[in-house]
Amino acid sequence: MADTPPAQPAPEPQPQPTPVAQRAAEEYPMRTLRLPFPLQDNETITLLARKHWWFLWPQSILWIVFAIVPIVAGGVILDMIGILDDLGMIWWGIVILYLVYWAIRLLLNWYRYHNDLWLVTNQRIVDSFKRHPWNLRVATADLVNIQDMSVVKNGPIESLLNFGDVVCETAGAEHKPFLISGVPRPEQVQLLIDRERDRMRKEDRAGGPL
Repeated sequence: MADTPPAQPAPEPQPQPTPVAQRAAEEYPMRTLRLPFPLQDNETITLLARKHWWFLWPQSILWIVFAIVPIVAGGVILDMIGILDDLGMIWWGIVILYLVYWAIRLLLNWYRYHNDLWLVTNQRIVDSFKRHPWNLRVATADLVNIQDMSVVKNGPIESLLNFGDVVCETAGAEHKPFLISGVPRPEQVQLLIDRERDRMRKEDRAGGPL
C-alpha cells in the first residue's frame, strides 16, 4: 500500500483591512507617476493624496473673474466716454499683458496644487511640494516613529465637504508633528496610516516582512 503523503499545513489567514481602510485604499489608489524623489529599496506606494479640490477651484474661479471683469468693465466705460477707438493698440496691449499676468498666476496655482503630494508607502510618509519647476521640498517620517495621530476639521466648510488635517506626532529629539493638511476624508487617511504603522511594527518585532 502506497504511503499517504503528509498533509500540508493550512496557510495562516492573512489579516484583512477593515471596510473603512479598504475604502480609503480604493479612493486613494496607488498611481503610476513620476515622483520628484526616489523610492527606497523594496518601497511601494500605498496611498497618494492631494489637497481637497476646495484649495484649487474656488480660488481659480475667483482669479478668472478678476481677469475678465476689469477688462469688460474698462472696455465698456472707455467706449461710453468715446476714447476706446482712440486708444487702439495701447488698450489691447494693456489687455494682453493683464491677461498674461493672470494666466501665469492660474498656471502656477494649478501646478502647485498638483505637485503638493502626500504619499504613504510601506515604510514611511512623504510630504513633497514644488512651488515651481525649479523648487522642491521633501519631508519624510518613518512609520515606526509615528506615535499619536489626530484629525482636525475647522469650520462648517471642512465639515460639510469632509476635508481636514491629519496630525501625526513623531518620535525624536525635536518631536515636530508631521502635518497632512487639507486632504479629503481625513479619518480614512488616518486609519490607513494607522494600519500601515501597526504592520510595520509587527514586521520589526518579527525580524522581517510578515
